[in-house]
Amino acid sequence: MKSAKISLLTGGVRSGKSAYALQLAQSATAPFYIATGWADDEEMSDRIEKHKEERDTSWTTIEERYDLGAAINTATVRGADIIIVDCLTMWACNLMYQFQDNSGHVDDLIEVLCKTTIPVVLVTNEVGLGIVPNSSDGRIFRDALGFINQKIARIADKVIFMVAGIPMVLK
Repeated sequence: MKSAKISLLTGGVRSGKSAYALQLAQSATAPFYIATGWADDEEMSDRIEKHKEERDTSWTTIEERYDLGAAINTATVRGADIIIVDCLTMWACNLMYQFQDNSGHVDDLIEVLCKTTIPVVLVTNEVGLGIVPNSSDGRIFRDALGFINQKIARIADKVIFMVAGIPMVLK
């Protein structure tokens, strides 16, 4: 089966997105993992360690909180044959608290994705399916991530919605 150049994996928390992304990369010989999260507390440190344990030594990890386009370009130059970006949700959060306007970062990422020649799998959360957040920041974040997901889905070759570990192909 020929892999899609750009794949977007979306779904709820703990729906199997990251595990499925790793499955998509199982035949890669030079896989790269771009991590957008950072360990600012013990719980997040534990999550990051668990994610690292899921990958074998063939993986190269790039930690990047803001400039995903540059990280994808770096992985490409360094010989990646597939790139997993995990995850756009944390990236959107990072952008929201660092910059007034994140549209330039999103546009830069889309430009890089449209030019890339190797498969890129982007993991994100579908946060708009639940209740309306009770804070302004929560609503702004939900909306911003929703718009990011829409923009990436438009250019993606494949969009997969994960439910209870089951991939449902939407596009």
